[in-house]
Amino acid sequence: MIDEKYKEIETYIFEKLPMFSRIGADAFKKDLTNIKRLCDFLRNPQEQFRTIHIGGTNGKGSTTHYLASILIEYGLKVGIYSSPHLIDYRERIKIGNQWIPKEFVIEFIEKTKPIIEEIQPSYFEISVAMAFDYFAYEKVDIACIEVGLGGRLDSTNIINPILSIITNISHDHNQMLGDTLEEIAFEKAGIIKKSTPVIIGEYQSESISEVFENKSKEYISSIQFASENVQYKEEDYKHVFYLKENTISLPKNIFEANYTLKNITTVLCAIEVLIFNKLLLPHLDNDKIEKGFIDYYKNTGFAGRWMRIEKYPNVILESAHNEAGIENLKFSLSKTNYKNLYIIYGTVKDKDVQKIVSILPKNVTHYILTQTNIPRAMPVEELNALFTQYGITNSTIIKNSSKAFSKALEIAEKDDLILVTGSIFLVGEILNQL
Repeated sequence: MIDEKYKEIETYIFEKLPMFSRIGADAFKKDLTNIKRLCDFLRNPQEQFRTIHIGGTNGKGSTTHYLASILIEYGLKVGIYSSPHLIDYRERIKIGNQWIPKEFVIEFIEKTKPIIEEIQPSYFEISVAMAFDYFAYEKVDIACIEVGLGGRLDSTNIINPILSIITNISHDHNQMLGDTLEEIAFEKAGIIKKSTPVIIGEYQSESISEVFENKSKEYISSIQFASENVQYKEEDYKHVFYLKENTISLPKNIFEANYTLKNITTVLCAIEVLIFNKLLLPHLDNDKIEKGFIDYYKNTGFAGRWMRIEKYPNVILESAHNEAGIENLKFSLSKTNYKNLYIIYGTVKDKDVQKIVSILPKNVTHYILTQTNIPRAMPVEELNALFTQYGITNSTIIKNSSKAFSKALEIAEKDDLILVTGSIFLVGEILNQL
């Protein structure tokens, strides 16, 4: 009975409400009116628990979940809001690794239907309000809230966090956030709040840094760049991170992907700020931090980022979906051992696909081009034409993603690597198949 009712509610959410992941920019609301109306209706649940706000172009999902995992190891009840989901809508709203119950989703939609019908909010606005309501109901100690898109006008940006984190800036969603990195940085800087410390993951350029520094100065908020304030080197069998006040050692096998080092640096900087400012944690505990990084999947259920799911052949799922993501992927591949490389690739049409295809790895045994089952998916024939334009001729088309994955498994040998990438929705479809 619950499952049937939940399916009915899930269909209502997907079909009645604009959904960015399916239709793109038309679902993006350029103001906070609806989320404020929803939360007023719910008596402002976002004011009933503490939050950490995480934005940026790449790495915000990993940073959110690494940080949440460490806070869980410290014994805290941690809410996590992230997007998009890979398999099930309820992945977006979790306490630890437990998805929001179907019963709560049903009750939430039923009680908010009058205002939903009145103001016609987006899918994302409904999801954010639901997360806030659930975390307040469950009385979480802290919630790690990942920005959906941008920052300044993102629906999550009605919280007053104890800490704001911006991982990095690169080109993505230009049609909504701006054409230059400085314009994008301005939108991301919108999550900086008055008298609230802010951490910027990477120092990238003086002009981008000025955007963040000017905003923090305006809001009297302390700011630090993790890449400048955390020194790192390899010693024996450890990765050693030298923070402002502390030193942290982590096992050498703790990460494989290039971007993970950057995210870990950002998270460690955040942990020290939380301790130094007496915001959440009493002291630094290297063992808890190490366990938080090692057990992040167990603690939070976070998946789809350089995720190794098979060994013979090696299968890695990596949702690299923009230029910076592809560059990180190429570096990670250079550190990975394999005999032949098969890449299953599919993307959405509102990215700068031409630019992305131009920088894709060239030393690939075979590309299998495929298409996800969403309206935003780039038609695989158009994608193949771009591959041909850029001289990538070792590709075939298998439109159905499940069949594409099966074909790769069929032709790959035990020492080969199969990489699924290009879109988080493609990764989700493959995970769902598995």
